[in-house]
Amino acid sequence: MTTPSRFPEPYGHSSGANLADILERVLDKGVVIAGDIRINLLDIELLTVKLRLIVASVDKAKEMGIDWWETDPALSSRARRDELTRENAELRERLARLEELEPGHVPKEAP
Repeated sequence: MTTPSRFPEPYGHSSGANLADILERVLDKGVVIAGDIRINLLDIELLTVKLRLIVASVDKAKEMGIDWWETDPALSSRARRDELTRENAELRERLARLEELEPGHVPKEAP
């Protein structure tokens, strides 16, 4: 006579899906979890936290139009370089405008 086990049977070789299969499916299809937390006091919003979690492969995310990591300077060296180039150009323009406002300034010839 066999007695029923109190614990579920562990996943073995006979199970339909192993961890690698499940992970492949999740990354291929993608999973989105979204939520907002708002703290109000007397109809005054004190704090809002927006949580968005997307689990997907890079290719699937790009296919969905999600590529924020490519333009975030904290995550992309190219984005960091582009931001520095833009900031440098803005500073050069401001400097040129300030030099033009300087009394007795003779404009420089373009090289």
